[in-house]
Amino acid sequence: MMKTFTSLLIEVRNCRLCEAALPLGPRPVLQIHPCAKILIAGQAPGRKVHASGVPFDDASGERLREWMGVDRETFYDPKQIAILPMGFCYPGTGKSGDLPPRPECAPAWRESLLGWLQHVELTLVIGKYAQEYHLGKSKHTLTERVRTWPGEGGDVVPLPHPSPRNNIWLRRNPWFEADRLPQLRERVRDALGR
Repeated sequence: MMKTFTSLLIEVRNCRLCEAALPLGPRPVLQIHPCAKILIAGQAPGRKVHASGVPFDDASGERLREWMGVDRETFYDPKQIAILPMGFCYPGTGKSGDLPPRPECAPAWRESLLGWLQHVELTLVIGKYAQEYHLGKSKHTLTERVRTWPGEGGDVVPLPHPSPRNNIWLRRNPWFEADRLPQLRERVRDALGR
């Protein structure tokens, strides 16, 4: 028997699957509604997002909203934009930043949640783990994937992480802001306008 959307969401929000491995304990952070037109597939929440419980409630979110050309009200409207990271809980910090998403999360919840998103017209995949899940493994680097979009799938847009930690990447790849962001904003407008 298929779970109702509400019961599935309650289960996800109460998940304790990898509780023992989480430095700050479980706090699944996501945003979803069956009417959503855009899906943002990120990595996992950071420490600040864990504290607030609001997806992309940090400098990365400010930059992502700027990249998309949307305001906070639109971004946080679950009937417009679903936000499903590959891991719903803060995984902790490693030597060079936050750890990867916990491997238990996506197999446990992702397919069930994605099954409710029948109106998504555009998927933004941020970072390696989200890109591999939605586009498959590739011999291409993240930079090559972003540069060649829409080659691998026009409705699935690979993006670098909008974190301030990526400022060096953005400076080294000025074509991203000059060429890709206008295309992205147009696709976002189209998806939200239908």
